[in-house]
Amino acid sequence: MKNKKILMVDDDVDFCAAVKLLLESRDYEVILAHDGKEGLEKARTVEPNLVILDVMMPEMNGYDVCVVLKADPKSRSIPVILLTAVDQAIFKTTYTKQMGLMTEADDYIAKPVDSTELVRRVEELLIRRV
Repeated sequence: MKNKKILMVDDDVDFCAAVKLLLESRDYEVILAHDGKEGLEKARTVEPNLVILDVMMPEMNGYDVCVVLKADPKSRSIPVILLTAVDQAIFKTTYTKQMGLMTEADDYIAKPVDSTELVRRVEELLIRRV
């Protein structure tokens, strides 16, 4: 999987750093963005092979970013994983798992995520796209 680019979009800087280290140890190139608008801009400029999106972010939430990516013919085929703590905060937030499934995301993983599971799902989506 060497040289595959993964765009990680999450406003939790420490979580981004941990995921970046994990994925770079598997020979992925990881590009970080810390809000939805920045993530969308980077998705258009770096043309990643896969996008990991947090749902609850400032500027533009992950659901909206996913909808925009999937509506654009240039980015429609890029696999998107929604990665979120929504399941834990379901009664405190307006975001729902059903909303995530309606975005055409390719996968949906609840936080906290097991690192082995995250790598497995990333690799599955990248292999499927080849």
